[in-house]
Amino acid sequence: MKTLFPPYAYPSPELELDAETWIIREQPGDRRTLHQSLGRIDLDLGCRSLADVLADVDAWRADGVEGLFLDRAPAGSGGVGPVALTVRLAARRGLHRVVLNPGVPTHPLYRDLGVRICTFEGPWEAYQSWDGDGSRPGDGHIVHGVPSELLTAARRLMGRRGAGFGLATDAGPALSAAGAHRAD
Repeated sequence: MKTLFPPYAYPSPELELDAETWIIREQPGDRRTLHQSLGRIDLDLGCRSLADVLADVDAWRADGVEGLFLDRAPAGSGGVGPVALTVRLAARRGLHRVVLNPGVPTHPLYRDLGVRICTFEGPWEAYQSWDGDGSRPGDGHIVHGVPSELLTAARRLMGRRGAGFGLATDAGPALSAAGAHRAD
């Protein structure tokens, strides 16, 4: 299973990164590793203007990332058109590795885009009871807030559920924001 590190869960310096590891970067220019990186673009559930999204695509292309992580993507059929256009324009700019992250299963039309889809992003408690309906083998699962002593069990559960990529981490979006605030 490929490991995908969201911006709130950078790998420890001791971890040897390999071809199966992707790092999602929050902003162009903040490269902390020369490893495979994906530039994060917040689609705001389909509410961002296409011009703003495409400006982000161009900024990431200029930065030299290997691909894009389209975060907070819409999951319903109404968002397929703008997402498809973003994927096509990214490919024209040489960014062929695209991960779509609605964090939930998507409308089947998204499968025709030829991108990887993250069908679960959420806390450990929700993942334990998630039935996986609408997810397919190979989809991504990002599970945060896992108690440290249960990380191995969480990774095993991800494997049993067919996750092709993702991460089980004790960090979480809210935890990292609080930690960053305390570091100021």
